[in-house]
Formats: sequence, C-alpha cells, structure tokens
Amino acid sequence: MKPEDVISTNIVIVDDDAEIREGLSWIIDKTEGFTCVSTYGTCAEALKNLEKDLPDVVLMDIGLPDGNGIDCTRQMKKRFPTMQVLMLTVHSDDETIFNSLRAGAVGYILKKTPPAELIAAIRQAEEGGVPMTGEVARKVLKYFKQDDPKEFTSPLSEREVDVLNALIEGHSYKAIGDKLFISPHTVRFHLHNIYAKLHVNTRAEAVAEAMKHRVPGKFP
Repeated sequence: MKPEDVISTNIVIVDDDAEIREGLSWIIDKTEGFTCVSTYGTCAEALKNLEKDLPDVVLMDIGLPDGNGIDCTRQMKKRFPTMQVLMLTVHSDDETIFNSLRAGAVGYILKKTPPAELIAAIRQAEEGGVPMTGEVARKVLKYFKQDDPKEFTSPLSEREVDVLNALIEGHSYKAIGDKLFISPHTVRFHLHNIYAKLHVNTRAEAVAEAMKHRVPGKFP
C-alpha cells in the first residue's frame, strides 16, 4: 500500500495552553496514521472551523477562556453527532466526569497520561470504545460499588451489569465476549438492551447514566 493510500485519523486539539497544544500536535503528527489538522485555544475558534476541519477525534480541555469544554462538547455533538470528543483535562472529580460523558464525550483522559496511553485512547475512541485514564476508570468503577445492596435499584439484568462493567474497563466487543464467554453478537444484543433501559444512545452515555443512578456492579 502506498503512503498516500493510508487513511489518516484527523484530530483537532482544543486547549487554552499553547505549549500543551504544540506538544500534543507534535506527538500526534509523529504517530503513523494520525494527523493533527488544527489546534485552537478557544471554543469559539473550534466551533467556527469545525465544518472545515471535520476531525475524527477532538481532544477537548475543560477550562477554556470563553467557556466550558463540556458545553463546547455538547455544541459539537449537536452539530456533528458522529464526531468523537475525548476530554483531556486535569480535573478528575465525579461531577465533571459525569457531566462530560452526558454532554457527549466518548472518554475521559487526564493530562498526565503518558503519550503512548494517550495515543491508545484516541484509537479506542475512534473504534467506538470509552477510553479512560486508569485513575478515572477506577473512580468510575468504585462509584458503582454498593455498600448496601438494598440501597440501590437497577433496571439492568445481572448479565447486562457484567457487560457494562466490562465496557467501563475498556474492553472491545470481542474482549467482552471472551471475558463473559459469549459471542460479540450477544454482546451487541446486551448493549442494545442497556441503551434502551437507560434511555441512552451511546456507550459513554450508558456509563454516565449508570453513574447517575449508581447502577450496582459486582467487583472484587
């Protein structure tokens, strides 16, 4: 295959720190199959050029000079529902994680994440996963733990909770199937039911909704 035939993943960076934008852009452009098409320091600039850039993945900071990255994400997803927005921030509190996912972000990565893990997260986001920094994933999983089983109610079946937990851990359809000894088709069937019961349309929304209602999980 000729180099020009390789399909590149186009990425836009939205961050108010020019040094961070430059560093991220360098990492992305040095990664085979990835191209940083634009970087912006404000939400307004990013939204203005969104139709021109049409990125596959947006790396979104939360603290922006002209507003909140969560609101910016919501506006982007409203205009381009299939665009994958990955939060890249220093904030790791429960409310910010929950609001980001509810706004349409497909994942949540902390800025201290090593470059190799960041690249892996971008790939996972493009492939339909819910990438999270390990610290954030542990926080979300801990959030689901129940101290008193009688305290929580869940519309999900035990198997659906297993699928949701595996999803939060970052597994693909195939990996979830292997983990639970079911086929990828059955995984998709369970996810369809999860979406319907939680009244959501995406994996990230399912995680956010489960956080909201503290859907109980089974953890060691």
